[in-house]
Amino acid sequence: MSPEPTTLAPPATATLQRRDPDGSDFAQLTCRIAEEGLLDRRPGYYTVRFGLTLAAFAAGWYALFALGDTWLQLALAAAMSAVFAHLGLLAHDLAHRQVFAGRRSSETGGRIVANLLMGMSYGWWMNKHTRHHANPNHEGRDPDVAPDIVVWSRQQARQARGVARFIGRRQAYLFLPLLFLEGLNLSFNSFRALRSPYLKRPRLEGALLVLHFAAYFGVVFAALPAGKAVAFLAVHQALLGVYLGCVFAPNHKGMLMVTPEMRLDFLRRQVLTSRNVRGNPVLDLMMGGLNYQVEHHLFPSMPTPALPRAARITRRFCAEKGIPYYETGLLRSYREIVTHLHRTGEPLRADH
Repeated sequence: MSPEPTTLAPPATATLQRRDPDGSDFAQLTCRIAEEGLLDRRPGYYTVRFGLTLAAFAAGWYALFALGDTWLQLALAAAMSAVFAHLGLLAHDLAHRQVFAGRRSSETGGRIVANLLMGMSYGWWMNKHTRHHANPNHEGRDPDVAPDIVVWSRQQARQARGVARFIGRRQAYLFLPLLFLEGLNLSFNSFRALRSPYLKRPRLEGALLVLHFAAYFGVVFAALPAGKAVAFLAVHQALLGVYLGCVFAPNHKGMLMVTPEMRLDFLRRQVLTSRNVRGNPVLDLMMGGLNYQVEHHLFPSMPTPALPRAARITRRFCAEKGIPYYETGLLRSYREIVTHLHRTGEPLRADH
């Protein structure tokens, strides 16, 4: 069956000042989704997915010692960056309770996968990601579009100071190089968050992070001479950042930026700020299902394998309601991100 037609351009802001006062549109869509059983958990799927990811994780560390003193280890470092990224995607699904219904089971699994195996604070990331889901692409509320280094709107560009002002002039060209540092950024923010009041179990998270990095550095330096060990770590962390950036950036970057004067109901807020990337089995695997970002934001607890079917239903529903629904190819999504970054940085270049 060929996919239903999609809107091939991001919606214009002028068409967005609509609000469904009683939320009935989203209720109708939820009924259609629930009738298909798409909100039911998939324990078999997650058993296989966890098993394969953990097997790849163990195999990678075994291969580190099996290969020995060779520069082929850099290829292994690249492969292990993908494994670590998929640990992060599993932690994401745990955080949204796609795997377990209970909060305690989800948090325990999340801390094991994120803190212990991947080296990222589950509590820090959960806090940040929850705020993002509540207000996607909202200037001032979504931490994912905060102008820390990159500016995401012209208003942010006009107010930028320091590093953000310097980077903002060239951010379209620097976006990919900046992703090489994202792995280090995750580690830095994970440790910094241990002092934050919102972290529920800071001592436990801190202990798991210390244990992770002690084992991480210990194993790599035990298996390789110092020079190759440093090269392995550099390649691994750099490509981990690129992989995660390439998965998460297409989801919202370059889509509608929400401002306080806009009045959007939940359905429109999530659909209009999200971009889907056309999927296939390989792409769905590589992106952990997050290429179906519209549906993920509408139904965060929906298991990954249900998202393609949910996308077809949601696309039809949005067409019925006249709600712009945006979906594009992966390469075009990256072009749109770079174009958006170049455009938003224009006020800084004009002042230079």
